Amino acid sequence: MDLQPASLMTTDRKTTNKTKDFVVVKNLVKYFPVRGGLLQRTVAWVQAVDDVSFTVKEGETLGLVGESGCGKTTVGRTMLRLIEPTDGEVTFNGVEVFNLRSRELKAMRRNMQIIFQDPYASLDPRIPVGESIAEGLKIHNVGTSHERYEIVMDMLRKVGLEEYHARRYPHEFSGGQRQRIGIARALALRPKFIIADEPVSALDVSIQSQVLNILKDLQAEFNLTYLFIAHNLSVVEHISDRVAVMYLGKIVEMASRDDLYRNPLHPYTQALMSAIPIPDPSLKRERIILQGDVPSPLNPPKGCRFHPRCPVAVQACALQEPPLVEFSTGHSVACWRMM
Repeated sequence: MDLQPASLMTTDRKTTNKTKDFVVVKNLVKYFPVRGGLLQRTVAWVQAVDDVSFTVKEGETLGLVGESGCGKTTVGRTMLRLIEPTDGEVTFNGVEVFNLRSRELKAMRRNMQIIFQDPYASLDPRIPVGESIAEGLKIHNVGTSHERYEIVMDMLRKVGLEEYHARRYPHEFSGGQRQRIGIARALALRPKFIIADEPVSALDVSIQSQVLNILKDLQAEFNLTYLFIAHNLSVVEHISDRVAVMYLGKIVEMASRDDLYRNPLHPYTQALMSAIPIPDPSLKRERIILQGDVPSPLNPPKGCRFHPRCPVAVQACALQEPPLVEFSTGHSVACWRMM
């Protein structure tokens, strides 16, 4: 198999086409069974993701935000079929992912990779990190041993590590270095689409900025498309082109980054925005404190799932679920008060 030199495998960011729907998610559903009794029958369903739809344009970064347990990670893993879906469709560059057979899915995964939240748990502690980075290349029969070695060395340099690091084991690295290794492993196959599942949430603030800048630089160099999953709104604002907000398995608002942060429409989004600290002690933001706890996905509320905690809920919110409607160009919201 012919491999291009690393210097020839880059794409000019200026040629990126951000009008094409590169990844399309339609009515994605993922329920997990709850089993009980002597025969371990299914007695209930955890509605982790319930009718989620969005698109990711080629070359852009879509941020997916929400509280812990809202279904963000499940969306990402189901898109890649690391978890099999209950229902829905995912189309990647015109190919329906859920219809692919095992051999076709294996070939597709060269173009769809994931960066996990916990880099230490995703690395094999028994083998050097260079072998971990090369693992995908071996599985897909990419190049000769020497060519794979050159790719691994090139990836290490691109994420700010040295070639001698390839011979070390995961426990010999800091958290930030391990996340760089995870990025290098995801990029080794030259994918087109990467799901970054809270890649900086466990890192110090100074290290977070370094990793985010690496992701942005690599996106510009390789024309990557990202789905960036996070709960830190400041991080999402820094890296995303558009942002989707999830609550209890559903998307409640979606807009461009600037529009969402300047003019959040959904009460849940407004509450999230009010929690972002202002880096100026002389300024204060009016905090919106939500009452109660997040309902269980085992038995979500009828109507709007946010209405038991919503400070501006009306009667219709408890009766019928609001659809996600475009309020202005590129800005959609699921709220009866905006209808």
